[in-house]
This record gives sequence, structure tokens and C-alpha cells, in this order.
Amino acid sequence: MSYILADIAKKIGAVVKGDGQCEISGIATLADARSGQIAFLANNKYSAQLASTKASAIIVTQSEADKCQSNALIMDNPYMGYALVAQLLDTTPKPANQIHASAVIADDVIIGKGVTIGANAVIEAGVNLADGVSIGAGSFIGIAAQIGANATIWSNVSIYHGVIIGEQSSVHANTVIGADGFGYANNKGSWVKIPQLGTVIIEDNVEIGASTTIDRGALGNTIIKSGVILDNQIQIAHNVIIGENTAIAACSVIAGSTEIGKNCVIAGLVGINGHIKIADGCVFTGMTMVTKAITSPGVYSSGMPCQPNKEWHKNNARVRKLESLTKRLSTLEKELATLKS
Repeated sequence: MSYILADIAKKIGAVVKGDGQCEISGIATLADARSGQIAFLANNKYSAQLASTKASAIIVTQSEADKCQSNALIMDNPYMGYALVAQLLDTTPKPANQIHASAVIADDVIIGKGVTIGANAVIEAGVNLADGVSIGAGSFIGIAAQIGANATIWSNVSIYHGVIIGEQSSVHANTVIGADGFGYANNKGSWVKIPQLGTVIIEDNVEIGASTTIDRGALGNTIIKSGVILDNQIQIAHNVIIGENTAIAACSVIAGSTEIGKNCVIAGLVGINGHIKIADGCVFTGMTMVTKAITSPGVYSSGMPCQPNKEWHKNNARVRKLESLTKRLSTLEKELATLKS
């Protein structure tokens, strides 16, 4: 697969500097690129590599274009240009290329045009697969689930009964959508299971990483709104609602019945308590613990960064003395107030 530079420029909205007939067949970093590949500059600390790169073309801003020794594509956001070129040159295969003979498909399944289903997949009764859906080998689609047009379900994904997945969405390998939420009532020390009667609704253009779990609602539904991107190994509990275009990085966990606003960014290993609301436009840095509602957009952090072990032990010992230090300080403040009076 290859494109001439002028055609790439049209597709990504860039202006060509140099030879528009230059042929591009790959993409790489400035340091690693070779002839026939295109690179990009999205971080000025790599500007020095513009003079030495072997790339046949570079995606840059206007201000950096004169430093290029090769052809260039000029645009305001080179990183977006990189993303769009990567889409053009993407050779990732579909999860399946046909309906495999070993797939087990119930008689009443609705199968749209161009649907592909991999080996040993199981599609249960009442499922609706819209046009262009592709389902990977070994995946399970439960009773009455619905999958929207051109959605991609990779291998060994489990989609439980009644789950709805929107158009153009992608679910990566080993993810589980629609398993029971963690609902139990305590009866004198023993746990009584509460059946989870809701479902999961994934809207359009959602990407869900590998080995992520999204639990079904207890009464209402768990809802992931359009444009959300979820990394690998995320846990989303029952009745959580995640607003449009929010991004969540790996290993974060969201407890039940929490509502997260749109356009939020949640870094890795963040923990969010249940039954709270998070405002639109919030950013949580890595390992933040969110225990209360957040009502205003902004950047939020908690926890301690890594430090040498000996220093950590000293500081931890000091933390254990905070209670006594607080009492002593309170006593001193009272004595000082008495002296002043």
C-alpha cells in the first residue's frame, strides 16, 4: 500500500512543500524513518532531528517547515496528521474474513450485509448483527444482544445477553461486557445475590481495550456514550455512566452508580468512588483516588510520587506521628493565646 504525497495532503488537509509525486509506503519516527517513509514532528524537543532524518517527507507546522531537508506536509497539528496518515497506511486485518463453518449461530439471528464471523464463535438466539459487523474467533454474543453497523469485535470477547453496542465501535480481545455487577444484600453475615436486571449500552464510535470489564446495571443500565475511548484492563461497575469523548487509561476502576462527565481524561490506576458525579472536562492524573463529587472542571491529583526507599520510610514514620504533633501544636497555640492575653 502506498500513496503519493499530494494525495496524502488532500486526505489529511495539509499543504505540500517539495515533490508532491513522492511515493510514501510507511510511517516512522524522525530517528528511525528511511526512504519511502513519512515522519512527523509533534514535539519541539526533536526539532534537531529534522536535519538528519532519512524520511522522504515530514509532517510539520509552518514554523518548522524551513528546517526540513526533505519534502514536507504543513499543517497546524502534525500529531493529528500522523494519526490520519497511520489510518491510511493501516494494514490491520479484520477479526474475520467470512462466516466460518465452525461458528455456532442460532437460527433466528439477524445477519446484515458483509458480516464476518470467526471460527468457533457463538451467536445466541435473538442477536442482531448490523451491516459490516466483524466478530473474531471464539467470541460469545449472548441472547438478544445488538451490534451496530461496522462494529468490530475481536477474539474471545464475551458480550452478555441484551447488551447493545453502537455503530463503528471496537471491542478488543478478552473483554467482557454485561457480566453481573457486584450486587449483594447482607443477611446476618451471609451474602444474598441481587440479580442484575439492567444491561450495558455502548453508543457509537466507542473503543474498548483488551481485557476490560463493563458490568451490567442492577436496575437501570450502564451507559458508555459516543466517542469514549477505554484502555486495557479497566473495571467499570454497574450503572456507571461515562459522558461523550471521555478517555480512560489502563487499570483504572470506577465504582457503581457513578456518573462521569464528557471530555474528561482519566489517567492510569485512578480509582473513583461510587454514587458520585464528576463534572465535564475533569483531568485526573495517575493513581488519583476520587472519593467525593467533583463539581468544577480542572486537573486533580492525589497520592505520593516514587522516592528512595529510605526517604519513604523516614517520611512514613513522620506521618504516623501527625496525630500527636497535631495535639501538641493545638496545646502550644492555646498556651500562646493565653500568654498574649
